[in-house]
Amino acid sequence: MDTTRRAFMGAVAAGVAAAQSGGGVKKFVRYRHGGGVHYGLLEGDSVREIRGNMLEKYTATGTTRKLSEVKLLWPCDPPKVFAVGLNYKSHIGNRPAPKVPEIFYKPITCLTEPEGNIVIPPAAKNVHYEGEMVVVMRKRAKNVSVQEAPEYVFGVTCGNDVSERDWQKNDLQWWRAKGSDTFGPMGPSIAVGLDFVKSRLTTRVNGEVKQTQVISDLLFGVPEIVSWISKHATLEAGDVIYTGTPGATSAMKPGDVVEVEIEGIGILRNKVASA
Repeated sequence: MDTTRRAFMGAVAAGVAAAQSGGGVKKFVRYRHGGGVHYGLLEGDSVREIRGNMLEKYTATGTTRKLSEVKLLWPCDPPKVFAVGLNYKSHIGNRPAPKVPEIFYKPITCLTEPEGNIVIPPAAKNVHYEGEMVVVMRKRAKNVSVQEAPEYVFGVTCGNDVSERDWQKNDLQWWRAKGSDTFGPMGPSIAVGLDFVKSRLTTRVNGEVKQTQVISDLLFGVPEIVSWISKHATLEAGDVIYTGTPGATSAMKPGDVVEVEIEGIGILRNKVASA
């Protein structure tokens, strides 16, 4: 695993150079301003607008705006949303660990922007947060090996795999338990070039820490997840993968404020509301 992770970060560093020249971590955002949707680079409390495909090649437009002047959206527009279940020992508890990454789909319509509301459906009784790191794909991946997988990854962001536990337990499929509208907050930025395996994920509800774990504790790391999915379903540029949640979770109620923070990425903040 350590060798794979070293190879991964080497590929990430190469990916930064391929995506755009310049050193250090870059943070990409998607935002609304003046009735239009734009992409940009987050630099402190400002956003520098870019033109082109951030996954391949882009140029700066010369326009810079204060972060307070724009509305952040989920940071990319993915063709597909995948998620991994049971990927931290602290979340599995006494259950047997999976032998391969356990993958499921979330629909595109579950996505929610930073500061957007997580809306509890009328019949839902047991809706939980699940703070997670989310992988963003850089290019099409089909039948790639674990060793090859890193070069296909663009960056990472924060996510919340919101889950209605009663529906998850009793329904035949998880289509509404994990796929209801607003059950996929994501953002605020995509960090490219971040050595994220050293980062800590923290979930807070109303300021109280509910989950905290370092990303290196994932049972299946990013290369293993990407390789496994690509052997069965083609990954496309911009696809996202929620990588799993640590520790215990609990029910949310209207009025709660949930924050998912990953060091080096930022804070994904959402308020919980009733339908």
